[in-house]
Amino acid sequence: MYCRQILRTPLFGTRAAKLSRFSHVCRSEVSAIKINRPVVILVNIFLSLAAAEHVDNTCPTGGGCGEPAVPHHHQERPLCTKSDEVRLAEEASKKYGSPAPTIFSKVIDKSIPADIIYEDEKCLAFRDISPQAPVHFLVIPRIPIPRISEAKDDDAELLGHLLVVAKNVAKQESLTEGYRVVINDGKHGAQSVYHLHIHVLGGRQMKWPPG
Repeated sequence: MYCRQILRTPLFGTRAAKLSRFSHVCRSEVSAIKINRPVVILVNIFLSLAAAEHVDNTCPTGGGCGEPAVPHHHQERPLCTKSDEVRLAEEASKKYGSPAPTIFSKVIDKSIPADIIYEDEKCLAFRDISPQAPVHFLVIPRIPIPRISEAKDDDAELLGHLLVVAKNVAKQESLTEGYRVVINDGKHGAQSVYHLHIHVLGGRQMKWPPG
C-alpha cells in the first residue's frame, strides 16, 4: 500500500533521494506483511540493481553526482582545426598569392616531426634543428607570410603576437641573462626558408656586430 502511494505521489529532489525513500518504505512494508523469504530476496535484488543503475548513469568519474556523464573526448579540442587551416590558407592567398609549401608548412600540419615547445591558434615555436646557440628556437605564424618585407600593415597585431610569444618562450627557456632575436629577410639577409620566422638565440654571450 505504502509503495503504491510513493509511486503515485510527486517527489522532489534527486533520483537518489527518491530511490532511498522508496527502498525504505518497501522494505518496511515487506517486513510488516511478513511475506515469505524468497519474495523479500527478490525485492532486495531489485532495489540493489536500481541503485547500481543510478550510480553508473549519474556519477561519472570526475563529475558531480546527479550530473550526466560527459565523455572525455568531447572536452578535447585541437589548437587549430581543419576549418581554421582552410580559413588561414584563404587569408594568406588573398594577401600573398599562393606561395609554394615550405618545410615550415609541414611542421604546422604535423606531417614532419618537430620539437614544438609552444603552440596557439596564431603561431607555434619549435627548436631549430641546427642550433647556433645552447638555446635556439623559431617562432612562425600559421599564415605563410613569405618574408617580413612582404608583411602587410594590417598584420601588425600578428607580428606583435609573434614577438610576445618569443619573449614568453624565452622566459620559459630560462634565458634570464638575455638573448638575441633575429629575422632574416631575402637573399642578402640569408633567409633560407621563405616563410616568415623569428630566431631566438640564447644561453651564451652574443657577439657584435653579427655577420
